[in-house]
Amino acid sequence: MIEMDAEAFEALVASELDALPDEMVDGLDNVVLVVEDRPEDGSMDLFGLYDGLAITERGRYGLGELPDRIMIYREPHLHACDDLDELRDEVHTTLVHEIAHYYGIDDQRLHELGWA
Repeated sequence: MIEMDAEAFEALVASELDALPDEMVDGLDNVVLVVEDRPEDGSMDLFGLYDGLAITERGRYGLGELPDRIMIYREPHLHACDDLDELRDEVHTTLVHEIAHYYGIDDQRLHELGWA
């Protein structure tokens, strides 16, 4: 387990987001990234969550709609990782996984691709 305050973790998430390919993040529209301590149920086995409608399922979306959210959970990441390199890798994987949901890629396909 790693100790890291919320501000440092948010900076790490921002750094990993900046390291993703432009093609992956430039297409995100009406999406906010939120870092929270834990999921609402308090579980420690969920690292992130995409809350929204994938672009593959949108029709006339975006006219006054609230933004979709990608949530990254700090405490489960810290609990699961033994060092900073492992934490960076896990945050990177979580970001790719949740962004993929925005693009309509489901968990089964992510598992096949090694991102689940």
